[in-house]
Amino acid sequence: MEVSRIRALRGPNLWTRHTAIEALVQCSPEHTDIRTLPDFETRLRHLFPGMGPLMATEHKAKVSLAHALESATLHLQTEAGCPVTFSRTTPTPDAGLYQVVVEYTEEPVGRLALKLAQQLVQAALQNSEFDLDAALHQLRELDEDIRLGPSTGSIVDAAVARDIPFRRLTEGSLVQFGWGSKQRRIQAAEIDRTSAIAESIAQDKELTKKLLDAAGVPVPKGRPVRDTDDAWAAAQEVGLPVVVKPRDGNQGKGVTVNVSTREEVIAAFDVAEQFGDEVLVERFLPGSDYRLLVVGDRLVAAARREPPLVIGDGKHTVRQLVDKVNADPRRGDGHATSLTKIRFDDVAVARLKEQGLDADSVPPKGKRVILRNNANLSTGGTATDVTDDVHPGVAARVVTAARMIGLDIAGVDVVCESVLRPLEEQSGGIVEVNAAPGLRMHLSPSFGKGRDVGEAIIDMMFPRGDDGRVPVVAVTGTNGKTTTVRLTSHLLRTSGLRVGMTNTDGVYVNGRQIDSGDCSGPRSARNVLMHPDVDAAVLETARGGMLREGLGFDRCSVAVVTNIGMGDHLGLNYITTVEDLAVLKRVIVQNVASSGMAVLNAADPMVAAMANNCPGQVTFFALDSHHPVISTHRAQGKRVLFLEDDQIVAMQGPMQVRIPLSDVPLTRSGAITFQIENAMASIGAAWSVGVAWETICKGLASFVSDAQAVPGRFNVFDYKGATVIADYGHNPDAIKALVQAVSNLPAQRRSVVISGAGDRRDEDIREQTRIIGDVFDEVVLFQDACQRGRVDGEVLALLRQGLAGVHRTEQIDEIYGEFKAIDQAMDRLRSGDLCLILIDQVEEALAHIMHKVNRH
Repeated sequence: MEVSRIRALRGPNLWTRHTAIEALVQCSPEHTDIRTLPDFETRLRHLFPGMGPLMATEHKAKVSLAHALESATLHLQTEAGCPVTFSRTTPTPDAGLYQVVVEYTEEPVGRLALKLAQQLVQAALQNSEFDLDAALHQLRELDEDIRLGPSTGSIVDAAVARDIPFRRLTEGSLVQFGWGSKQRRIQAAEIDRTSAIAESIAQDKELTKKLLDAAGVPVPKGRPVRDTDDAWAAAQEVGLPVVVKPRDGNQGKGVTVNVSTREEVIAAFDVAEQFGDEVLVERFLPGSDYRLLVVGDRLVAAARREPPLVIGDGKHTVRQLVDKVNADPRRGDGHATSLTKIRFDDVAVARLKEQGLDADSVPPKGKRVILRNNANLSTGGTATDVTDDVHPGVAARVVTAARMIGLDIAGVDVVCESVLRPLEEQSGGIVEVNAAPGLRMHLSPSFGKGRDVGEAIIDMMFPRGDDGRVPVVAVTGTNGKTTTVRLTSHLLRTSGLRVGMTNTDGVYVNGRQIDSGDCSGPRSARNVLMHPDVDAAVLETARGGMLREGLGFDRCSVAVVTNIGMGDHLGLNYITTVEDLAVLKRVIVQNVASSGMAVLNAADPMVAAMANNCPGQVTFFALDSHHPVISTHRAQGKRVLFLEDDQIVAMQGPMQVRIPLSDVPLTRSGAITFQIENAMASIGAAWSVGVAWETICKGLASFVSDAQAVPGRFNVFDYKGATVIADYGHNPDAIKALVQAVSNLPAQRRSVVISGAGDRRDEDIREQTRIIGDVFDEVVLFQDACQRGRVDGEVLALLRQGLAGVHRTEQIDEIYGEFKAIDQAMDRLRSGDLCLILIDQVEEALAHIMHKVNRH
């Protein structure tokens, strides 16, 4: 068994809407049916009892080692605590070669699970050992290291529940919610609109205290100190006992509370100095330690915090009691778990000494042994929810404190006897206001009710009814994608929207190109959706990107499928038939929002059938107004677009809009039928997004298919009285449409310049010249510099074979080099002639043609 070509499908894909690992698995003939391997499955289940059932997806198909690998990869993840459910193994046309797809929640964990599953299957084959516990520990450790912590995770979960898209921008806690101009970002429990000034104030404990005092909020007396002598002097000034802490601190680091002697003050100063350049001494407030969480202008959660402690049982030492507490599965080493392990360090030893104890002391039954003075969860403390107990006066004070500092999310630390009474009645006060507070104690308190604070944060960022999404139009098909994308973008821009567009020419935002090359894949789509100046996105969605990585979005508002035809790289990546291609292309239709729309070509049976897979509504378009699909949909009062009396008709129930083809320059008054279809698809997309009809008509009239607007898509030039058409048509269906369009245009003589892509099937290359042979008087075949795996002259030979038996063509030339071929064809043109040039290097060829045109 050999595993190769491992891919991460990071968006909805051919197999599933989930993220997944896809691998090619080659099995030798004896490994294509595990029933022929004695005791293999028994050994496999002995090594991994949690292994799921081994079965083939196809009816009565054999179960191979690839199926065993699939099941092992999935169930290793589930045993490690990952919430994954989907997996599949599919045989390819190649003997013994399978595509294995397994869902993951974290990509590195999915990749590691696949690697460990390989080791497990090999161990079962060789009857050797496999350390299951070590493998699961490795997976759990990796998952815990890279998955979002509880605070950020709770906010993401709340966003998902509201159907707000998210994207993790770093391996840490920086997350984007929403798309384009509606996006928002968080870093842990801090939002993008919280200023750096507010965060800086919150870190400065002395400045915080001054501002709160000015706002009438109770705070403990105290001041910054320079050294140990000054610290003792300050302690005497404010009155013992005191709290010693860093001026700029967080998570309780370096804080010592309830300090009463000079020696304790000096020791506490030394500890605090390790965590900050300046140290504060404050009056110690008696009572319990509370953390109150403020989101926006309201209190959303409150918890009473207890310092890390153990309860004596009269049998075990303090160290043993700590080990026993730390064995709680809720306790971990960081912030990934709801509780943190108690640290048995120098601070804990010193605190024990204050109580007359050491690590080996055996405290009597029921005795509370405190291991730290502060009650932060990050040092092993616990929390009890008291949200429902908070007095309105206390709530008002903490909200005032957060607003005074300028924080949108604040963890306000309060010390008082009880939150049931106002702070002023009990000498309580606010001791700290924290930016980016931890949320663990509120989500999963040690005692009491957990609070959905993530929901409160998301509700503050996105008011109810706002899902953070901008309209996303995804366009796919064999031909017409780029023109449809560009025209749709133009219509949306005409309506005033700032449009992000991706296609095979580049990435554009509001008309400005920000990337070049073939940008029809998911990476470019994600970049557009991350751009803050995008009000709507129109994304060309090519087959290659869907196969390599899946979609660059979780779902779209509109899915447009222009057509499904031959020659679209069939045979690559095991997409061997037009039916296979249709299954792949319909992925965008399957991922239309329930409130969205699929715009489908009714004249293409494979495209029309995709309507059954659309979660939203469907708009059909076709040239024939009497097409059965159009007629049925129209009778049902649903949206249709068709051609009637040289007008594009848009209809839904009694509503009807007619657009004369003479007002759509793209179609050359209807002479170019494939451009009529492209216009219909674009109109359907704009209609679905809600663009006004007046605006749609204005946009159609102002869109011209020249080399600047739509490079390589039926670009027309006038050269010495002859017509030159440059197009990137590169498959039989595209060439067929071009030939029909050229046939509708007047010409004395017609010539064509054509080559073939070496990575196409032989039959597809021959078909290209079969199609053109009966229409053109002269054919110029050229061989480009890049033959894509073909030997010299092989493509030209296949093209010439396609012309065998053609009677109309008077002259056939073979030229080595695209530009030489263009020059020869254009130099022969006379007034009234027409030349179709099927260009390969789009930008360079267009520049070459325009240079010749401008010289004349």
